[in-house]
Amino acid sequence: MFPFPARRPVIRYLPAPLSIIIQMIKLEKLNGSMVVVNAELIESVEATPDTVINLATGNRFLVKNPVDEVIAKIVEYKKKVYSERKCVNPLEGFEKK
Repeated sequence: MFPFPARRPVIRYLPAPLSIIIQMIKLEKLNGSMVVVNAELIESVEATPDTVINLATGNRFLVKNPVDEVIAKIVEYKKKVYSERKCVNPLEGFEKK
């Protein structure tokens, strides 16, 4: 029908929304640079002279932040993420007659 093949759709990859980045935790590495970590991937936090964060991916981060501060940031992260979920009432909208 057409003299040339149809074009394929263009798929654009957009950067992550800002809301996702805000909900991750920011930590300071030993060299002073900031690192943003997904708290869902943290397996353990070790209190050596420096704080070591082990991720489920196998990555490890040495950070300046003390263990208590890292835990507080994780708890705050989880409060933000899970407070947005709403409980669903399966009986809502149904009335007994």
